[in-house]
Amino acid sequence: MNVGFLSTRLAGTDGVSLETAKVAELFKRRGHRTYYCAGELDPAGPEGRHVREMHFRHPEILAIENAVFGGADAPDLRRRIARATDRLRGEIRAFIDAFSIDLLVPQNALAIPLNVPLGVALRNEILECRIPTIAHHHDFAWERERFATCAVHDLLESSFPPVGPTIRHVVISSIAARDLQTRRSTESIVIPNIMDFTSGPPVRESRSSTLRRDLGFDEGDIVLLQPTRVVPRKGIEHTIELARRLSDRFRPRRVRVLISHHVGDEGTAYFARLQRTAEAAGVDLTLACDRFVDCRDGLSVDAGIHDLRDAYECADLVTYPSLIEGFGNALLEAVFYRRPLLVNRYPVYAADIAPCGFDFVEIEGSVDAAAVNATAALLDAPKRVRDTVARNYDVAAQHFSYETAEERLAEALQGWEG
Repeated sequence: MNVGFLSTRLAGTDGVSLETAKVAELFKRRGHRTYYCAGELDPAGPEGRHVREMHFRHPEILAIENAVFGGADAPDLRRRIARATDRLRGEIRAFIDAFSIDLLVPQNALAIPLNVPLGVALRNEILECRIPTIAHHHDFAWERERFATCAVHDLLESSFPPVGPTIRHVVISSIAARDLQTRRSTESIVIPNIMDFTSGPPVRESRSSTLRRDLGFDEGDIVLLQPTRVVPRKGIEHTIELARRLSDRFRPRRVRVLISHHVGDEGTAYFARLQRTAEAAGVDLTLACDRFVDCRDGLSVDAGIHDLRDAYECADLVTYPSLIEGFGNALLEAVFYRRPLLVNRYPVYAADIAPCGFDFVEIEGSVDAAAVNATAALLDAPKRVRDTVARNYDVAAQHFSYETAEERLAEALQGWEG
């Protein structure tokens, strides 16, 4: 089949883009051809159609979102949504026709209403033309407080996500599956975030020292990597607090916080607050999103550009203090690149990940003395770190590999593959 992936953005290092690439690989392993359609595309990604108005930062889409989630219903708002919906539906149809798409796989575009007209356009095209669709949901609108007040609630209810005879739903956690059943009375298949644990990272020389040099770090510095976007639900203030308290333990060595992903998806006020917090705590906070591209290997580092693997390999500890996550792509990346991890017990972690038996330093919403002591003890014991990350890798390979995901994808495709 020709499989078409659609989203607001399919480029860079955000979780949805990275996970989409992995799912696309699963389709290719089954003999299918994959194509992308989004508001931003990676030049090295699959062939596809670039539609600027699909991006959530497109001026008209951003204006509509601000009105939808910050204002009151009005005829002009409905007209603007309708006009944008018509334009985007035409682009979706052009994508389907250009690449003879047999199966659509919207990636979060029918879950999070960052582009309301895109979700409505997808719903209309799918339901009216009865296109086979696997709607892949990474997180839902009802999980985010910012979407609680909505001027066009009927559109959210009908399109995020829609229910129809040719739509099959894939979610990434048992909590999401339960919520979808409760709110939409529809079944879903759980395919969690995955990594290719069977193959593992390709063998190559370490570039961590090069990255440290490029960032102005000394080899003796302790680097805490926060591998997330800079948005409030990522809990980055907890990483700063951990760094502050570890600094007292490890002087004269410096404890640095490195953030690998970008600022701006939800404004810049949170990052400004983090900068003030770090300055007051005497913590060195480095935002290096411009240094990293996606997880491809074989990059030249001559110009100071690296991949996320470099970020993980230069870290002494990965911090993942998120308050809420759809699943935890960065958590699996830390395990994949064999780094020790501190994690907040966010709901999906507690429900689907912790029971697998990983050995992480855990916190419950705050950095307490026990977490600081456990982290310091781990950083002081290189052999223990090696043993811990090896065990965690084996656990992840049992539960979150491509092979386990392929079995569930086959279930989602049942009856559609020739």
